[in-house]
Amino acid sequence: MTSETPTSTPKSTPETSNKPEPAFGWTPYAEQINGRFAMIGFVALLLLEFFTRQDFFTWLGM
Repeated sequence: MTSETPTSTPKSTPETSNKPEPAFGWTPYAEQINGRFAMIGFVALLLLEFFTRQDFFTWLGM
C-alpha cells in the first residue's frame, strides 16, 4: 500500500482568479452589470407601483 500525500490547491491570486474584469464592449462583465441594473430597475418599478397604487403608464400620464 502506498501512502499518498494530499496535494494542496494553490491559493487564488489575481492572475488565476476567475473574476471578470471591466472591459469595453459585449463582455460577460458588462452583461452581469447590465443584468444587475435591470433587476434593480424592476424592483424599483414594483415599489413605485406598490406605494403609489398606480400602474407605470398611469404614473407617466399615458
